[in-house]
Formats: sequence, structure tokens, C-alpha cells
Amino acid sequence: MANIAFISLGCAKNQVNAEEMLYLLDQAGHKTVGDPAEADVAIVNTCGFIDTAKTEAIDHILELAGLKTPNGLKHIIVTGCLSQRYGEEILKEMPEVDAVLGTGSYYEIVNAVTRVLAGEQVALFGDIDAALEERERIVTDSPGWAYLRIADGCDNCCAYCVIPSLRGKFRSRSMESLLREAGRLVEGGAKELILVAQDITQYGKDLYGQRRLPSLIRALAEIPGLRWIRLHYLYPDGIDEALIAAIRDTAQVLHYLDIPIQHSNDKILTAMNRRTTGGEIRTLFTRLRAELPGLVLRTSLITGLPGEGEAELNDLAAFLEEAQIERVGVFPYSPQEGTPAFDMPDRPTGEEAARRAERLMDAQAAVLDRFNQSRIGTEGIVLCLGYDETEARYYARSYAESPDIDGVIWLESADALTLGAFYQVRYIGELDGELIGNVL
Repeated sequence: MANIAFISLGCAKNQVNAEEMLYLLDQAGHKTVGDPAEADVAIVNTCGFIDTAKTEAIDHILELAGLKTPNGLKHIIVTGCLSQRYGEEILKEMPEVDAVLGTGSYYEIVNAVTRVLAGEQVALFGDIDAALEERERIVTDSPGWAYLRIADGCDNCCAYCVIPSLRGKFRSRSMESLLREAGRLVEGGAKELILVAQDITQYGKDLYGQRRLPSLIRALAEIPGLRWIRLHYLYPDGIDEALIAAIRDTAQVLHYLDIPIQHSNDKILTAMNRRTTGGEIRTLFTRLRAELPGLVLRTSLITGLPGEGEAELNDLAAFLEEAQIERVGVFPYSPQEGTPAFDMPDRPTGEEAARRAERLMDAQAAVLDRFNQSRIGTEGIVLCLGYDETEARYYARSYAESPDIDGVIWLESADALTLGAFYQVRYIGELDGELIGNVL
């Protein structure tokens, strides 16, 4: 059996795929090691969504290629979205790579390892539209929480996005399989489940003929021991009365919603092939704040799409000032071949798109500062995640922080704390833009 080094890049959905592959490798008798130089096979699970993600993946592959020696690393396998998009090119241009697996072939990872160990070059590209199977995972998240992927693929076909061609059509998992997996995750210690998909508002439409996210939320809330349910990636036009009621009336659902809107200007939203107007987004956010006390909103925005000028950018800046969204990520437009936006005229330069993104993030910093200041002196519940040796502090997340994107709460406590446990804290200050909480 082989020593396997595993590197997973990109989004939460990618992480779930990585955990499923880790389980299959473990069941086959392979051993996971942390240092690629000590591995027989290194696996890189890649993202291929935007240029920065592609560059990151290629850098990792080249770094691993430098470790291939007779007495060191022997084989490299590349999986995920970059493989799906550029599989043949990877094998041709990077001879150090021994195998590529597309997004329809994650579950052939053991076969791929066996074949590369036997000296074969492997290229596997299964059906990216195949129905999702229930799979075991080796959960790699911090203590106390885990992702629950409820669907894969996407049917929204935004003009700038390659995801449908990489991940296939939108496919929901059955509610029964999700409840079984959620039960296992909670039994394994997860107190928070983060529901993820490209657009979770569409959950169930393909399987049941109607959206079933409200029903799923209520069923998950019945699992003993599950304290928090966090919702990620809700398409604005999928947030209807039934979903708002389920969020409002289900105590376990956190009042933290990740709703990527991408822009607020109607001209740009139309060019993006989005199904909402700026006015509809404003109305939705106003209603959500009225219905859900203490709501924290997160969104993502794109600057520099073809056709965006100063007027459209100013409209977006005015919207951000008005909406006071607590968590915002702004990304310069990344042209992707094969998408409608790639061939649109009047594209701002990459440098200009980056300048616009920086302008918005500079303004957003003041919003985040005001949000942090508003919390100092208040109390809340946090989930303890770990201990930082450098800071000599425990750290945690409250309902207002999602993993990897929102930072943490630094904890002050005279006593040792339990990882994966909840604590009541009083927020007493800031540390580099993150809050400090005194454990009560």
C-alpha cells in the first residue's frame, strides 16, 4: 500500500470531494502523510474557477514536480475542476503528472492510484451529470462543525461562470441520504452543519419537482445535538416566503445568510444573466433584516465585467453604502474562455477591474469596523475551534463568522477550554480587525 499526500484547494464543495476520496483511500489500505516528500503519490484536488485559482493549482503541481526523485515522491495525480477543464493539456504540458481525474471521476481515485503505481498514465473523465451517490467521508474540518453538501452542479448559467461546464447540471441529493449523513456527522461531534451547493435555494427541484430547502431545514433541526445550521450560497430570486419562514421559525438556523449578488446595477446584472434587478435585491435585503433579528449578510461582487463603466461602478458603491452588508468579498472580473462574457465588448483592463475592487473593499472596511464596534460590550455564544500557539489564545466563531472567510473570535479565559464546545462570551475589544471575547 502507498503513502499518500493530499492537497485540496478551492471551495467547500471541493473539500467534501476530497474527504470522500480520503475515505476511499483509507478503506483501500493506503496511508495519508502530511509531507509530500515522504509520499509515494501526491494528489492535488484543484479549483479551476478563476485565473487566480488556476495559478494556485499549477503552482502546487510544479512544486510537487520538484519533489519527484528516485527516493522521494514518485507520482502526481491531479483531480477536480482544473482537470475537468484542462485534463489533456495538463498531461501534455506537465509530463510530471501521472494521472488526471475529472469531476465525474472522484470515486475512481483508488483505481487511479493502483494504475499509476503500476507505471500507467491515467486519464479518467466520468459523467459530470450523473446522479449523486451517498458517500462516506473522513471529515477534516475543525472540531464541532462540518460541511453538508446538499447538491452539486448548477443550472443558473451566469454569463461569466464556467461552473456548469465543470460540475454539470444541478443535482440534488435525496433528503433521506442527507439526513443519514447529517446524523453521522452529529454523532461524530459536529454541532454546526454548513449547507453548501452552488445554489442551495434550488434544492429538491430536480428530484421532487419543487424546492424543498425549507423542508430539509426543518428535518435537520430534529436531529438531537445539532445546534447550528448555516446556509451558504442562496441565489436571491430563490429566497421566497416559505424559505424566510423556515429560517425565522427554526431556532437552529443562524441569522447569517450568504447571498452572492455579484452586482447591483441593472445593466450589469442583465449582462451577467442574473435573474434579479437591483431594486429586487434592495427589497429582499430590507425584508430579510426586518424578518430576521440580528441578521448578518455576506455577499460576493464582481468588478470590471464588460460594459461596466464609472456610472455602473458608482451605482454599486452607492448600494454598498446604503445596504451596510456586514461581510463582502469583491473580485475583479476574470475572463473565462467558453463563457458568454468572454466575448463581450468594452471590457475594462485587468488592472482597472482590480482598482475598482480595491476601491469597494476600502469602503467596505469602514462598514466592517462599525459592525465590530457595535458588538463590543454585548454577549454571545461562540464555538471553540482551536488554540493558536503564536497568539497564546483559543479562537472561536460566533454565528456571525463563517469558516475561512470571516475571521475568528479570540478568546480570553483563565481556564482550559474544550475544542468543539460552545461558550458564552462578552466581546471586549478587537485584535487586527477581529473581536476578542472574554469567556463567561
